[in-house]
Order: sequence, then C-alpha cells, then structure tokens
Amino acid sequence: MGRHLQEIAAFVAVADRLSFQRAALDRGVTRSTLSHAVRTLEERLGVRLLNRTTRSVSLTEAGRVLHSRAKQALGDLDHAVDAIDDFRDQPHGSLRITVPRSVSASIIGAVTALATTYPGLSVEIDANDQMVDIVAEGYDAGIRFGIAMQQDMIAVRLNQAFHFAVLASPAYLAGRDLPMSPDDLAHHRCILYRLPSGVLTPWMFERNGQISKTNVAGSLILNDQSLMIEAALQGAGLAFVFEEGARAHLDSGRLIRCLPDYRAQFSELFLYYSGHRHVSAALRSLIDHLKSPK
Repeated sequence: MGRHLQEIAAFVAVADRLSFQRAALDRGVTRSTLSHAVRTLEERLGVRLLNRTTRSVSLTEAGRVLHSRAKQALGDLDHAVDAIDDFRDQPHGSLRITVPRSVSASIIGAVTALATTYPGLSVEIDANDQMVDIVAEGYDAGIRFGIAMQQDMIAVRLNQAFHFAVLASPAYLAGRDLPMSPDDLAHHRCILYRLPSGVLTPWMFERNGQISKTNVAGSLILNDQSLMIEAALQGAGLAFVFEEGARAHLDSGRLIRCLPDYRAQFSELFLYYSGHRHVSAALRSLIDHLKSPK
C-alpha cells in the first residue's frame, strides 16, 4: 500500500503541473524518478493515465478520473497528518508561503523569529507578485494586498501598514524645485511601476481625508520596487515606492521625500489560506507572529 501511495502521489504531482520537470522541481526529486513511478502505476493498473509527447503532457480520461479522486484523498491524508500537530508541544514540519516581492523584506523578521523559536519548523518564502492559486501550486498560505477573495479562502488581516512615498536623489533634485503637491509632478521625470496584470500603478495621494489620483509621465518602466529605488538613487527621476523599503536611504539622506504633506496608504495586507485545510499549529504560529504588534 505504501508503494501505491508513493506512485499515486507522483502521478498527482505530474497531473497538477502537466509537466514532469516542474513536478520534479516541486517535489525535490529527479524527473526520471517521477517518470518511473507513473509508468509503474500505469502498468500496475493496466491503463494509460497520461499522454506524453516531447513537448506536452495531458491526462487521459482514466487519468482525469484518478487525478480527481486521488487528489482529494491525498488532501484528506494531509489534513489528517496536519491535525496531529495539535498534539505537539511546538509547531513542527514545514510551511510554504507566497508573498509580494515588495513586502517580503518587511515580513522576514517575523518569519525569522518563528523559525528561531521553533527549530523543528522550516519556512519557505516564494517572493512573487503574481496572483497564485495556492492550492494548485502547493502553498500553505499566501500574503497579498487587498485581495479579491478566491472561493473557499479564509483571509486574515495583518497589522502592518504599508505606505507609498515619492522619493528622489539629491542629484536629481539639484537645480529643480522640490515637488510639494501632486500638480508639481507634471514637471518631473517619474519612474513607473508595471503590475503583473500589465497595468501601471496609479499615483494616488491623501491629504486631509481627500484622495486624489495624479497622471504622471516617465520613460522608465520597471516591475520591481528595489529596482525603482536603485533607479531613484541613480538620479533617474521620482520613484513612487513603499517607504519602508527605502527607509535606510531616507535616513542617510541618499533619498529625499517629496510631497512631504501627502501620504498614501496602500491596501491592507492579508494572509489567506484554503478554508478546506486544517489550520496546523505551524500556520497558526505564523499568523500569530505576523499579527503581533511591530
């Protein structure tokens, strides 16, 4: 029975990804190991489960039936094993979470504290700005800003607030007036940020409870906050970034805050996980660490 489970788990991993290579990377094994396991399962069952070509993998009708039922059964087994964690003195095992690249550095302290407190626990962070199907991709939880909830997901609002700030280097501002209001931005080069969806991030400001959106222009478009900060340090223009990520440069004077009377708070930050999974002691501890006062 144990061998059957290993073979079925290998098949489900490949069927989830429709790729032997990607499934092998997910499971930390070689492609040939997965291929052998699936082939052995097919021989044992006497049916073909996967159609294979040099370029693609697809499920046969029998494969679709087995994948649907086996995936649910393996999920039930995972939940049963997770439930045993409630009887441990400390969280144990592993956690895999996906977080936006822009805030990954800001949560690493809580994650480090968690791993240090519980030596039997390992945490893997995937810094990725794309919206991810955490169930299909094998994550225990995800962290995103103001997420549109996927079906059957549970979201927990985290305490940490993130604010945007318009920053520039002294070199860029030399000979130019410091922007004091959003209207002043029309006279400056701006570094733009493109979201994974393809949309450019709007520049929105709040003052005295009033929120305004400002159209800006620039010839440099990036998709990474750290690159935007580096570009601003190089004098490329004004960057609209998370001020927490540029704190050291602000404190040292390498970057200067523009629009000092305006501040924009981004959407609230949420941790979310499947409502169908057992909340393990490890996941509960992670939530507690992320929600604790900063």
